[in-house]
Amino acid sequence: MNTEQEVKEGSRNTSGLRPWRKGTSGNPAGRRAKGLATAERLRNALVKDLPAILESVVKAAKGGDMAAARTIFERVLPPLKAIEVPALLAPLEGSLADQGQTVLAAMTAGALAPGQAVQVLGAIAAQSKIIEVEEHGRRLNALEQRLGGKSVVHGDK
Repeated sequence: MNTEQEVKEGSRNTSGLRPWRKGTSGNPAGRRAKGLATAERLRNALVKDLPAILESVVKAAKGGDMAAARTIFERVLPPLKAIEVPALLAPLEGSLADQGQTVLAAMTAGALAPGQAVQVLGAIAAQSKIIEVEEHGRRLNALEQRLGGKSVVHGDK
């Protein structure tokens, strides 16, 4: 036990809290790979009975067992994932609003999937932010030039 004097001075006895030196692992050999060996043993035990098991599951599914049918479908025929085919879009010209209207018109005409339209509109929105930041930099430079100061935007010093 620590005395009140040791606690006040901040020198606590931590020898019981850390049984090994700092930076040294308490388990240098690491954890045993028991889980993999167990799973492998189970697989090996099922290999000889697997054809009979599969046959009984298929027979149950054919007999109307929906759980067996679901198991077969989930393992053999996984759900299909949507694949978007790249769409050709005419070059976007005009103002940002005009470009957005072009994308929406292409979507309503069926030339773009809704997901693709959202992505293109997101790219247009990102481009508008870039243009906005660039415009603010030009305006700041113009103000600094008018006030006689040196520009600090775009690397000018």
